[in-house]
Amino acid sequence: MDIRTGLPVVGMVGGGQLARMTHQAAISLGQSLRVLSVSADDSAALVASDVRIGEHTDLAALREFAKGCEAVTFDHEHVPTAHIEALEAEGVKIFPGSRALVFAQDKGMMRERLAALGAPVPRWGRVGSPDDIETFAGGVWPVVAKATRGGYDGKGVWTLNSRDEAAALVETGTSLIVEERVPLRRELAALVARSPFGQVAAYPIVETVQRDGICVEVLSPAPGLDEARALQAQQLAIDLANELGVVGLLAVELFETDAGIVVNELAMRPHNSGHWTIEGARTSQFEQHLRAVLDYPMGETTLTAPAVVMANVLGGKPGGISIDERLHHLFAEDPGARVHLYGKQVRPGRKIGHVTVLGDDMTSVRARAARAAQWLQEGR
Repeated sequence: MDIRTGLPVVGMVGGGQLARMTHQAAISLGQSLRVLSVSADDSAALVASDVRIGEHTDLAALREFAKGCEAVTFDHEHVPTAHIEALEAEGVKIFPGSRALVFAQDKGMMRERLAALGAPVPRWGRVGSPDDIETFAGGVWPVVAKATRGGYDGKGVWTLNSRDEAAALVETGTSLIVEERVPLRRELAALVARSPFGQVAAYPIVETVQRDGICVEVLSPAPGLDEARALQAQQLAIDLANELGVVGLLAVELFETDAGIVVNELAMRPHNSGHWTIEGARTSQFEQHLRAVLDYPMGETTLTAPAVVMANVLGGKPGGISIDERLHHLFAEDPGARVHLYGKQVRPGRKIGHVTVLGDDMTSVRARAARAAQWLQEGR
């Protein structure tokens, strides 16, 4: 509890853009998010008032960070499971807890649990040798290999086209699962929030557009999605949140195929597929996550416009006009575009921000969002 305000303190492990935007949501609730950051230069550390510097792999740092927090949560899944279990045993309220979060941390455990629950998943298997992968492929290449832990933004995912490629990957010593390559039509995401009390709130199903393993656009609501399939995807996410005991946000990444939907990945935190909610929903995913971990009643999730598009801003080539000049040009061209920059050093392909555009027609809104992101990325 913050003795100055009498309001609860939420601690978020990780100092990236998710913590930065969660901090912004905390301000409107009268709070200042406490952040555990590995560097004072991280996105959230640049703006939050209560920043502790430490490694998320250091149990002593986690233990000290948690003192005085009403709840501890995460902006990534990389805290060792054993550390979370140790803190829980000491009475620290951690959301999501270790028993839920492990299914977002370990892809093998996730696949096993989802299959046991009857959720739609790709054909998959654990592998430890090139022979295992070749047997799984059964002569049908390519197959998709994934690191069981630590992957994100396309990292830790490989498309294997032959036994030789499989052998080269196995030689790295990475713990792997393999999956069939799903004949997808597009990728979708279902975002829900769940409180300890068990209240659940679901957002509209969105389409996520990927390029080189990185999400570049999110379209809300997913264009042309059959109502029955949208309800099925929302119910699937709600059921998983309940069955896994998730507290906070759960993002369920989905493949849409001709036959139906298939679960790709789980994330138990605010998620890139929900950034549009800051302007595009009555309650942002960041405020909703705080409400959930504090066991507040959930907020409304309805859209604020018929069409909402979020476009990620990726780091472009160095040089050209400054980001300040780019903002001048962008706002002159499209005063309705909303910009969120994360305070990150620019590197090619790195997510440095996002833009959100609202309107009545998905086609025009999408074009405006793409144009705004291009201006910020390329300066033209």
